[in-house]
Amino acid sequence: MSRAMIVKSIQLQNYTVFEDTDLTFGQGINVFIGENATGKTHLLKLIYAACCANRQQVDFGNKIVMTMLPDEYRISRLITRKRGNHAASIRVAAVNTNSEPESYLSASFDNKTKKWNAIVKGKAAWEKKFNESSTIYIPAKEILSHSYQLSAAASVGNVRFDDTYLDIINSAKIDISMGKNPATRSALLKRIEKMTKGQVFYDVSKDEFYLMHGSSRQEFNLIAEGIKKMGLLWLLAKNGTLESGSVLFWDEPEANINPAYMSMIAELLLELQGNGVQIFLATHNYFLAKYIDIKRKARDHISFYSFYRETGKTAVNYEFSDQFSLLENNAITRTYLQIYRDELGIQI
Repeated sequence: MSRAMIVKSIQLQNYTVFEDTDLTFGQGINVFIGENATGKTHLLKLIYAACCANRQQVDFGNKIVMTMLPDEYRISRLITRKRGNHAASIRVAAVNTNSEPESYLSASFDNKTKKWNAIVKGKAAWEKKFNESSTIYIPAKEILSHSYQLSAAASVGNVRFDDTYLDIINSAKIDISMGKNPATRSALLKRIEKMTKGQVFYDVSKDEFYLMHGSSRQEFNLIAEGIKKMGLLWLLAKNGTLESGSVLFWDEPEANINPAYMSMIAELLLELQGNGVQIFLATHNYFLAKYIDIKRKARDHISFYSFYRETGKTAVNYEFSDQFSLLENNAITRTYLQIYRDELGIQI
């Protein structure tokens, strides 16, 4: 059975900031841009929760709640806050590399739904079709340096982290690769090592991560934030998680990263999608979005989605283009143009 999972679309009714939204995705890199509070991270987490529901032990409604963490774990709090809204619905479609008909996973809930007990449909077929696919979510904040017994503490309620943080720690600790690295993985690892200047090592006995420089190792909490984030990407590539057919979610890859590395990160993302990894990322960074656009090849699949609100409106709309420069409602470009105008104004 194929490991592949390609998310094709999502339909949302009254879910957080999305009142009536229907999005279609590409099989390569899907870039979400927009001002704060336009739902980019909400959307990443929701699609991630759907991908995680390919496992028998994962309930879709519960995963939504554990990635969003609404008060009292009530999924009903995710209904769009607007007079007259009493129910929400979600419908996600996906295919595999066998080009079979689309499979659907849906969830619906209203303001009387208890906890995470949404009405979920399509779960059995979803599991059967995608049960071997791999899904990874890299949060905006670095977490590996705080990994020591974090999962255990969270399980007993001593700390409160959403599932994206707990999941990425568990994924980083488990090596699912077999034997020698294939050529594509080795090339990717070498690219990342140019930025990290070393390799990441997990010490099981100490439950700690280290960056290895030859025979010496450095504690992860003593490493620069940007290097730690790239070290995590190296580890995911090394342990076989980022293989063809997997789905990667990355919230603000640019956070704490040296701007000089944006070109290399764009190349890494393009390489991953060329190797069969579907990617969803949210960014505020002009250079990252632009580098993805200008470094793409004709064979690459790149989609840009700009989320925005019209003046006086509360609901979020979106605009789609396969080219970053063609987006009309582009908050990133608008900001950089304003900087340019301000600079000219100072010089005049």
